[in-house]
Amino acid sequence: MNTTEIVESTIEFVRETLGDAEAGHDWFHTQRVFRNALLLAKDEDVDILVVSLGALLHDIADAKFHDGDESIGPRMAKEFLNSIGVESEIIDKVCFIIEEISFKNSIGRKKKTDLPLELQVVQDADRLDALGAIGVARAFQYGGHKNRKIYDPDISPNLKMDKETYKKSEGPTINHFYEKLLLLKDRMNTQTGKRIATQRHEFLLSYLEQFYAEWNGER
Repeated sequence: MNTTEIVESTIEFVRETLGDAEAGHDWFHTQRVFRNALLLAKDEDVDILVVSLGALLHDIADAKFHDGDESIGPRMAKEFLNSIGVESEIIDKVCFIIEEISFKNSIGRKKKTDLPLELQVVQDADRLDALGAIGVARAFQYGGHKNRKIYDPDISPNLKMDKETYKKSEGPTINHFYEKLLLLKDRMNTQTGKRIATQRHEFLLSYLEQFYAEWNGER
């Protein structure tokens, strides 16, 4: 297969696999991340096949929907890519992206500037989808999926969580803004990602301002 055929086959595989996935982590999320990644990659010296496959397969089996098992996603990706004859070196790079991309895996450690640029691009692309209007929609979609409260003034955000605490958190969705979403702007890797994230971050702030005003009967 040539590069185009590999990407098209991967799109078909992901679309089918995530057909019944939770709406915040479904094929459409993956499609948006893929598009974001291609946009960011224009300004970076990266292997576009690794970026494309990493973006398309990054949530092929998200651990949060598989009892926290972080090995399933890389294994599924490797099996699929092997089945269509992708080179082992490419597969290893894609699996590394899947293993390292998540926010929870960055908790408690300093930002790594020596990570492969392909990972930095895909990570930024994924994080952009957690910001802005779509980020708000995804946050409440997942909160509803887990039957969490929208907001509880008596439950404060936990800003000192380690990875395991974060994975087990059942706090209100508004808390998630402070525990993750509002932190992403300053954790972006690429210049283009930082620029777009800044715009989307401002939307989150304006949304929260309106939310609290409505909650308190001020508007």
